[in-house]
Amino acid sequence: MEERAINFKNLCSREYQGHKKKVHSVAWNCVGTKLASGSVDHTARIWNIDPHGHGKVKDIELKGHTDSVDQLCWDPKHPDVVATAAGDKTVRFWDARSGKCTQNVELSGENINITYKPDGTHIAVGNKEDELTILDVRKYKPIHRRKFNYEVLHTLMAHTAGCYCIGIDPLGRYFAVGSADSLVSLWNVSDILCIRTFTKLEWPVRTISFNYTGEYIASASEDLFVDISNVQSGRSIHQIPCKAPMNSVEWNPKYNLLAYAGDDKNKYQADDGH
Repeated sequence: MEERAINFKNLCSREYQGHKKKVHSVAWNCVGTKLASGSVDHTARIWNIDPHGHGKVKDIELKGHTDSVDQLCWDPKHPDVVATAAGDKTVRFWDARSGKCTQNVELSGENINITYKPDGTHIAVGNKEDELTILDVRKYKPIHRRKFNYEVLHTLMAHTAGCYCIGIDPLGRYFAVGSADSLVSLWNVSDILCIRTFTKLEWPVRTISFNYTGEYIASASEDLFVDISNVQSGRSIHQIPCKAPMNSVEWNPKYNLLAYAGDDKNKYQADDGH
């Protein structure tokens, strides 16, 4: 697809306000109809979104955590099940239709990362103590814990500063790395070689995401915009202006919809999120 196939300049953003403090994470469900957001205000929210922009957006507040909701993820097989990881040392599972917590699993540390296994049977959770826990979702019990000793298995000389985020091309061709040196590097999976870099950002890269066709990559930082670049050419083709630094960008899995959310330091003292 050529760059002119999507005229980004004719597209618009819609802002959804609900959280009382900055938003750390956003994620779409597997069919692209619901968006979840997790915040420092101890809550998550579910936004029911029409992909074509019609109708009023309804949201549900998920309350129960007693610390920051740092990351969340949707069940890859069930579009109404979402899991949240929080600093209160728990992982909660929610029914996105009712907003009720269906399971609460207590773990050993302050959780900061969470992701489902592609078949939906297990979840991996990382905490601030560098411990990885595997949960069996069918029993809602931890089945394995591992604390890494930082043994070096393989090193890629990728950036001149720390690497903060990684994104996988949905077609399995590439992975991208965002770094504190303000660059996003694109790597070929087959031979693990860097094929290009994206240079539009000027601050440490906080978050990156490929769109569902793998043609575009979005990235964001403390720069007051979200950059969208063409994966094949490396060209920056559009910037979305923001009122505050962004913490999370996430493309819809079915449509060219981009969600982004960030700090609460805009002029309205409200979360900046779309």
